[in-house]
Amino acid sequence: MPDEHKDKRKILVLLDAHAVLHRAFHALPAFTSSKGEPTGALYGFSAFLLKIIRELKPDYIAACYDLPEPTFRHAAYENYKAKRPKMDDSLAVQINRSRDILGAFRVPIYDAPGFEADDILGTITEKMVKEGRLVKTVIASGDLDTLQLVKNDDVVVYTLRKGIQDTIIYDEKKVIERFGFGPELVPDFKALKGDPSDNIIGIKGIGEKSATELIKKYGAIENIFKKLKEDGIDAKPRITELLKNGEEEAQFSKTLAEIRKDAPIKFSLDDSAWEKNFGADNVKKIFNELGFKSLIARLPNNELTADKEEKGASVPKTEIPEKLYKEVELPLSKILKEMEEKGILLDINYLKKLSEESHKELDALEKAIWEIAGEEFNINSPKQTGVVLFEKLGLGGAKIKRTATGSYSTNIGELIKLKGKHKIIDEIITHRELAKLVSTYIDALPGLVDENNRLHTDFDSFGTTTGRISSRNPNLQNVPKKSDKGREVRRAFIADKGFKLIAFDYSQVELRVAAILSGDKKLKEIFMKKEDVHASVASEVFNVNHSDVTPEMRRVAKVINFGIIYGMGINALRQNLGCAREEAKKFYEEYFKKFKGVADYIEKIKKSAAENGYTETLFGRKRFFPEINSPVDYIRKEAERMAVNAPIQGTAADFIKIAMVRADETLAKNGLKEDARLLLQIHDELLYEIKENIVAKAVPIIVEAMEGVYKGDVPIKVNVEIGDNWGEMRPLR
Repeated sequence: MPDEHKDKRKILVLLDAHAVLHRAFHALPAFTSSKGEPTGALYGFSAFLLKIIRELKPDYIAACYDLPEPTFRHAAYENYKAKRPKMDDSLAVQINRSRDILGAFRVPIYDAPGFEADDILGTITEKMVKEGRLVKTVIASGDLDTLQLVKNDDVVVYTLRKGIQDTIIYDEKKVIERFGFGPELVPDFKALKGDPSDNIIGIKGIGEKSATELIKKYGAIENIFKKLKEDGIDAKPRITELLKNGEEEAQFSKTLAEIRKDAPIKFSLDDSAWEKNFGADNVKKIFNELGFKSLIARLPNNELTADKEEKGASVPKTEIPEKLYKEVELPLSKILKEMEEKGILLDINYLKKLSEESHKELDALEKAIWEIAGEEFNINSPKQTGVVLFEKLGLGGAKIKRTATGSYSTNIGELIKLKGKHKIIDEIITHRELAKLVSTYIDALPGLVDENNRLHTDFDSFGTTTGRISSRNPNLQNVPKKSDKGREVRRAFIADKGFKLIAFDYSQVELRVAAILSGDKKLKEIFMKKEDVHASVASEVFNVNHSDVTPEMRRVAKVINFGIIYGMGINALRQNLGCAREEAKKFYEEYFKKFKGVADYIEKIKKSAAENGYTETLFGRKRFFPEINSPVDYIRKEAERMAVNAPIQGTAADFIKIAMVRADETLAKNGLKEDARLLLQIHDELLYEIKENIVAKAVPIIVEAMEGVYKGDVPIKVNVEIGDNWGEMRPLR
């Protein structure tokens, strides 16, 4: 499409309804309406639809659905999606009910017997492209199967990364960044490596890495097999042999993976102009029935049409100076790509053994909880757990917190408040934490490794508004470190033969940044004298000698230190300390009296953000806060809290990014890069896999790269640990 027409395009959003509902069902609690109707997935679905309307401002919306009967893929392959568990009855009910919500919004629905929603999406997308409509098509989905439909900037995929609010837009460039090849080759990728979620077999033994290399070199599988038969291909003998024996499986798998574009539907763009017939009263009625009162305030109003002129003019969340982009972000993108390709080695046998032990432990915990409760119930159901805790056992007191739908709240924060009041609470917390570790890591990770048992994650340098690097598919930045069970999971991440895992972790970097940015004399002095920052702050707040600081005083000071960084107020401080409000107020005021530079800095940041609409890191990275001048008190205060934290957390993020680039350059200059591999970036930590015979050379280079990012009167320090696995590390310096 010629560039001069781009800004004149209208926007068509195609909603992959089944995928979004499925994601919402697993991301949100099991809400119910006042009539007992399940609504968790419907709430997430409705919130996502409103987010689309607010952010994308579509001219047209249409929804595409799966039907319950088998498709042509099931007819061709009876085991298609056979490994998927049976759909939960409450999800099936909500999928049907979601059609009523779309009806209220005047959004047309398309489906076809024998075809999946993806095929309906493909058919409509193809129709728009073939007809040359001046329309940008946005496929809004909960998974990545539709990426093969992406075409330049004319067809993009707006998908969920985490939960129901964290989204990302994939255009053709973004798809190539992710896979290393174009959208049209995604079915070929699945044809080679398979797709366990759909039970597409692929070629057994060919993993993600080998499939990517083959497609980048030769393109579609038809060309791979043609080359194989004619001249041979550049691949390991094992891969060549697998290809020779697996051509039929690959061709069949591609047939299953390819989205059809010929579903028997009659799509009308005019019928999808949802605003023409939209009436808020219809939506309010169904939202009231479902108990979604909080969503009513988000409904589009009469100003929506006028807002159409503002498409593309929304305030950006962040802005990066050109110097930082050229000198840090650009070289960093190459480093992150290398990290993704290298991956980290997993001990699969260890994880299998850990899985067996963990499931036995979960069974034992479940039986213990049932025995304490005096009845069997679904521990994973917040609703059933709430009834047992608050009705049968009478816990929670007079004021029991409830969810938006009126159910008892059993989130971890509420359970922690009840610790010590009944032995069932500790057991439920232990069960919940272990169940999460099992589902997220212990059982999930073995199925994600390549043929060499290396696990590959995706890193995104722009994945957060703070500037921090994010990890996903899978997220390896949240593997627990402090709990025994978390360390057991970390033991599965191992060094290659002849290598060691070495972790480089910034010491209290955000507090050091706070000292730098605020210029507070006392805080700077603590770091310059290499004192224990929490003990020193406790000495000031409690007005005692350093030697008289007790462990409890230090704990209080630690909560205050990190609370101040995150813009915590008195009430939040009270909750985190578990003390009375008056006591929290006293600590708060004493801290700011002793550390006046920090207090002045916080007020200065709030004022500057209100005047300019943004904050800046030490290196000029801007974060914008459009809500900073909101007339609504709680919205403004939340923006102020984030504004206080943004320069501190953002500068710490800049530190580690700059350090990664510096370390990479120096290791390369010294010929050490091949044997000193950066594998993971976790918050303020870098995890390397370094050959044993060069540890003594490589470690000082990396330490200097990290500590040398700032040359001022506040020293930046790095702690170094070494080990054969990530869970059992010992200090190196």
